[in-house]
Amino acid sequence: MQLSFLIVTKNRPEDLDLTLRRLKSIIDLSIHEVLVFIDGCEKTETIIHNFDWVNWTVSKTSVSASPARRILYKKAKGTIFIGLDDDAHPISENFIASIEKEFNENKNIGVLAFQEVRGLYKSDEEALRNLKFTESYLTNDFIGCGFAIKKSVYDKTNGFPEFIDIYGEEPCVALEVLNLGFDIKYVHNIAVNHRVDVEKRKQSGRNYFRFEKQLKNTIVYYLVYYPNPLLKVLKLLIHNFKKYAIKDFKYFKSFLKVFFLAIINLPNILKHRNPVKKST
Repeated sequence: MQLSFLIVTKNRPEDLDLTLRRLKSIIDLSIHEVLVFIDGCEKTETIIHNFDWVNWTVSKTSVSASPARRILYKKAKGTIFIGLDDDAHPISENFIASIEKEFNENKNIGVLAFQEVRGLYKSDEEALRNLKFTESYLTNDFIGCGFAIKKSVYDKTNGFPEFIDIYGEEPCVALEVLNLGFDIKYVHNIAVNHRVDVEKRKQSGRNYFRFEKQLKNTIVYYLVYYPNPLLKVLKLLIHNFKKYAIKDFKYFKSFLKVFFLAIINLPNILKHRNPVKKST
């Protein structure tokens, strides 16, 4: 069973270098492949020569995360696609065998969502000590830093969307997978270390960029996939106005920007409309 490891990267060559070295230690290149998309970042191109076993795709201009994934996933040949962030690597024992076992034991599973261990650790052993030993369960979403999806299932969806740029592409694929009748399973025993500085992120405070992207993309998500989206969009706007926009002028400007862009771009958004079943 061939596996394809797929990574989109931008402006993090050191993180990517570490991730690729960790992957090299667990894969068999005769049956596995690693594909990396460099999203408009010349400084990342400087490490290409260090990894001649990687299938590289280089975009001289940034196309953003979801369109980059859309391009990259079309090139993958494996029967299972494993999505990783450039700053995330597998840490659980028997990582590949565990993924294959999960898919083989339940043919209706379309996506496996891995456990994310966030933080900077001196070793994988230290990261593993921070695993949460909960039960595995069926869920309705997954995160991009660590997941697996069957190629046969991904090919039945519309793939990662072009109408989303970043922050929100995974829920689109997840909803389409569920609408096809496949399950998404969170597996607590298959884990990746997402090497983010948790304390630094806390100290950085408000993330206006993420707020704007997530608000815009959630509006698009409802308009594209929900059979009756208007009430959901209205509740979303009211919630974000009360929680963020009314309390912070930068959030307020972002809120207005997103609101008016949504109105202006409504005809283009509706071109992608693909409502799922109400039961989904």
